Amino acid sequence: MLLVTSRGTGRWVIPKGNSIAGLAPHVAAAQEAEEEAGVIGSACPTPIGTYRYRKQRGNGASLWVDVSVFPFAVTRELDTWKEAHERERRWFKLSEAASKVDEDDLKDLIRSFGASEFNAAARRTGVLDRVAKNTGVSGMFAWFQRLLPAQGNFFELFEAHAVTLVTGSDALARLLQGGGGMGDHIREIVEREHEADNITREVLQAVRRTFLTPFDRSAIISLISAMDDAIDQMQQTAGAVDLYEVKEFDQEMKDMAAIIRDAARLTAEAMPLLRSIAKNGPRLHELTERLVRMEGHADEIHAAGLKRLFREHGESNTLTFIIKREIYQHLERVVDRLEDVANEIDGLVIDHA
Repeated sequence: MLLVTSRGTGRWVIPKGNSIAGLAPHVAAAQEAEEEAGVIGSACPTPIGTYRYRKQRGNGASLWVDVSVFPFAVTRELDTWKEAHERERRWFKLSEAASKVDEDDLKDLIRSFGASEFNAAARRTGVLDRVAKNTGVSGMFAWFQRLLPAQGNFFELFEAHAVTLVTGSDALARLLQGGGGMGDHIREIVEREHEADNITREVLQAVRRTFLTPFDRSAIISLISAMDDAIDQMQQTAGAVDLYEVKEFDQEMKDMAAIIRDAARLTAEAMPLLRSIAKNGPRLHELTERLVRMEGHADEIHAAGLKRLFREHGESNTLTFIIKREIYQHLERVVDRLEDVANEIDGLVIDHA
C-alpha cells in the first residue's frame, strides 16, 4: 500500500482532499492521488468505509472531518507530480502501513485489504505468485497434476484461478484508461483467460478422478464455472474494444472496470478462506455481502452511462451508440458473473459453516 506524508506534520497518511465540484467522490480521490502521490490508476466508485480525524484549520480551529476511502489500483507512478517536493511517498506491506497511520478506523480499513488467512495461503503454496507472473502455464499445470493426491488439490486451484481474475481485471482497468499500450492490455487479458481455462480444466478433471472432495462435486463445478465465466466476459469486453477499435471510454465504463477490479480482489481474498469455512464463515459472509452491494452500484452506473450515451449519440451517431452499448453490456456481465461467484460462496457457507 502506498502512503504519503502530510505537509504539516510529516505523519503518514493516505492521499485525500476535499470534494471537488462537478466530480464524483471517487474521481476526486483519484485526482488527489495523482496530485499528492504522483500515481495514476483505477479508483473503485464503491467506498470500502470511512474514518474520522481532526483537521487543523488555518484559523486555529480543530474540526472533525469524515473521510470516505476508495480502493485505488495503481497502474503507473509518475517521476514528477504537483506535490513531489512537499511530500514523501513510500510503499509499505499492509501490516506496516496499518501501523504507520494514526487513526484506528483507517488502520482497520487498511488491514481489511489482506486477511491473515489470505497471506498465509499465499506463503504456504506459492501458487498465486507463480500464476500471476507466469504466462507460460503448461509446465506449472504439469506440476499441479503431480501434486494432486486422492483428495484433490482443489483449494490451490481455486486460489490460482482467483489470481487470473485479479490480473485480468487489472489489465481491463488499464485498457479502459485508453492511451498507449492498449494492444498489450488486450493481449494480457487473453492470456489470463487461457490460464483460467487451464485451471478450470484441471478442476473438472480432478472432480472426475478424485474419490474424496472437500465439497459436493456440483458445488465445486458451479464455483469454478462462475469464476471462469467472469474472466470469459473480461475477454469478451477486450475483444469488443479490439474489434471496433475503440480508443476513448466513458467515465462510467472506467468506473465499472474499477468495481470489477475491486470485486476480483475480494474474490481472491475469499478463496483461501474456503479451506476452513466453519472458522471463516463470518468473514466470507462479509466479503460476499460487499460483492453483492458492489454489483448493485455497478447496475446504477451502467444505467446512468447508457442514459448519457443515448442522450449524446442515440440520434446523432447511432453506430457509436451501438458499439459503446455493447461494451457496457459486457462490463455488466462481468460484474454479474462475479456476483454469481459470491452466491456460490454463500451457498458453501450455508452448507458447511
